[in-house]
Amino acid sequence: MVGWLVGLALARGLFTFLQGYLAERASQGVAYDLRDDLFERIERLSFSYYDRVQTGQLVTRLTSDVEQIRTFAGSGVVQLANAIVMLIGTTALLLYLDWQLALVALAIVPVIALLLVRFVSRIRPLFKEVQQTLGKLNTVLQEDLLGVRVIRAFAREDYETARYTSVNEELLDKNLTTVRVFSNNFPFVFLFANLGTLAIIWFGGWQVIGGRLSVGELIAFNTLLGFMLFPILTIGFLSASISRAGASSQRVFDVLDAPLDVKDAPDASILLPISCRVDFDQVSFRYPGSTRDILDSVSFTARPGQTVAILGTTGSGKSTLVNLIPRFYDVTRGAVRLDGNDVRDVTLSSLRSQIGIVLQETRLFSGTVRDNVAFGRPDATDEEVVAAAEAAQADTFIRSLSDGYDTVIGERGIGLSGGQRQRIAIARALLIDPRLLILDDSTSAVDAETEAAIQETLDRLMREEHRTVFVIAQRVSTVRDADLILVLDEGTIAASGTHEELLRESEIYNEILGSQLLSPSESAA
Repeated sequence: MVGWLVGLALARGLFTFLQGYLAERASQGVAYDLRDDLFERIERLSFSYYDRVQTGQLVTRLTSDVEQIRTFAGSGVVQLANAIVMLIGTTALLLYLDWQLALVALAIVPVIALLLVRFVSRIRPLFKEVQQTLGKLNTVLQEDLLGVRVIRAFAREDYETARYTSVNEELLDKNLTTVRVFSNNFPFVFLFANLGTLAIIWFGGWQVIGGRLSVGELIAFNTLLGFMLFPILTIGFLSASISRAGASSQRVFDVLDAPLDVKDAPDASILLPISCRVDFDQVSFRYPGSTRDILDSVSFTARPGQTVAILGTTGSGKSTLVNLIPRFYDVTRGAVRLDGNDVRDVTLSSLRSQIGIVLQETRLFSGTVRDNVAFGRPDATDEEVVAAAEAAQADTFIRSLSDGYDTVIGERGIGLSGGQRQRIAIARALLIDPRLLILDDSTSAVDAETEAAIQETLDRLMREEHRTVFVIAQRVSTVRDADLILVLDEGTIAASGTHEELLRESEIYNEILGSQLLSPSESAA
């Protein structure tokens, strides 16, 4: 018998180890899959989704929410299964020993169950609020880290500290509310559990006095009652973890199930190499949730090899117009066509692979200069990377860096000037050899001489390769040399033509030219 006990103890130790190891491995696997799926989904979500969701909330879902699910998926699931098996087994044994006494013991179970259901119904919304508030806190933190220079420049450290403290206090209040819900419910659970024990002693004691039950059977029954109450209490404590994991899983699946506003059509075809004729056919666009059209019935044609300059007043829809070409957004009405193909009828990958884009806000990534230039073509040779940098007038300053093209730049290009970052971004776009090039105020941070050199290179590349270029204009040199100028005003094309034509015929063009693009001396002339 002693040998069997030793063997059982060893077996229990082995299985306890395996249970802990396998449960933790499973939970880490769940977290790995969730993080991968979430990140993949976030990479493909439409731009309209990011227009209405805070980045801090997404970071919280990828980190804190996934961790809450992982915690329950590991030890929580095993403990819950263990509690259910023990509850069923001890209930069956109690009924087998004495069904009347068992019914007395089981009378407390519905009451405890009701208390736990009430607890879960109150705690789950609170956990969701906690995670949302944590997301707000992460949003404030992220904004301050990105804008630390602006904060210091305007001496707003105290204000931002107070703003962070305010959200932090809100998070503290939410957490304390959950603690109060725990404190207000679980004492009653223990109370009824103890009342169950009291009822067994009282009712079983009368049976012992009457000779219908032995003292040993009563002790055994009371011990089994403890085994039955323990899993009930375990389930009670786990209900908090279940509620927390449930709230976090709902937030995670809100992202995973978010609809893709811009996606490949079921019958989408591959866009063959284009000569790059661009047609806007009665295009109107309205941002999701807005009541006003940003673009209204815009129509024009850009022929292959043309440079199209876009200018207009602030908020006239310049950036929105060029964002519709690579389908960052889909038109509300009308159609955008490349070589006669509606951009909604071709695959996104084949469409965007033929378009080079340099955005107004330059984004570089941590890594070497070469990695940033070759971001769109990681397999590009060193010669191709250098050629693209030379075309963007970036080769000279890159070679002057400590390690040349192997220089590691900081997050968001920290350590480089605004003009240097813009030239790397232009080189990145040129390296993919696009048929269509979109420049959204991409040379605003470079000096006039460098811009002229970049423009001369682009003109040569366009003539040699017959590229079509859309450029949001900020300088008169860009406007003067464009083949087609579009003047936007409140979402419509107020005027179009060449520089000379618009000088003669368009009053609004002359106003914009004088107020936004010309220097005082040029304006006077």
